[in-house]
Amino acid sequence: MPPRPDPVERFLTRQEAAWLIRAARNLRRDGRHLADFILHGLYTGSRKDTILGMHIDTPSVSGGHVDTVRGILYRKPMGKAETKKRQRPARLPSRYLAHLRRQAANGRRFVVQDCDGYRVGDIRKGWARAVRLAEELAAGQGIEIDLTMPDGKGGRKYITPHVLKHTAITWAVQRGAFLPDVASYFSTSLETIERVYWHHSPDHQRSAVEAMDRRK
Repeated sequence: MPPRPDPVERFLTRQEAAWLIRAARNLRRDGRHLADFILHGLYTGSRKDTILGMHIDTPSVSGGHVDTVRGILYRKPMGKAETKKRQRPARLPSRYLAHLRRQAANGRRFVVQDCDGYRVGDIRKGWARAVRLAEELAAGQGIEIDLTMPDGKGGRKYITPHVLKHTAITWAVQRGAFLPDVASYFSTSLETIERVYWHHSPDHQRSAVEAMDRRK
């Protein structure tokens, strides 16, 4: 088998994420639902299709759901078999749970829904507009951000929605989350967390560094 390629390490800084959300909210047609998509990605690290299929307080065979009473995210639709792309339950952070409870109280049925109350099935065009607009809005304030990533061919391309998963995991690791909890919460293997993200942890190689710092 050929050697596994190095992972693309692209995650958003908090400044970049803030500008991206601001840009999404500035879009006339796609604004609210795209901002909801981004928030869910940053808080849960779920994949694009999982986010777009997410119901609020209603278990479904067509998508996962958030239980705002118990505070649990169920990524996997009812009856769906487990695949390599794990979709396991996770507890919801209190701040984001409060946001979802407000949406539920207002009658929202889906995490990402349009102004008519229907589930949004595609965010590609809105995402592309928001990424470019984020750079423009930041530039208008004298701030330079670069929302691109390597394209695997020696060039650059604009970030894709999958960057939200990378960002969520990286931020959790940077904040000192424990390795098993990170793997469980983001429904990602321990091997992947350790290989791709763990060097961002303040605990990464801590004992080795401390040992090398000792004089005796």
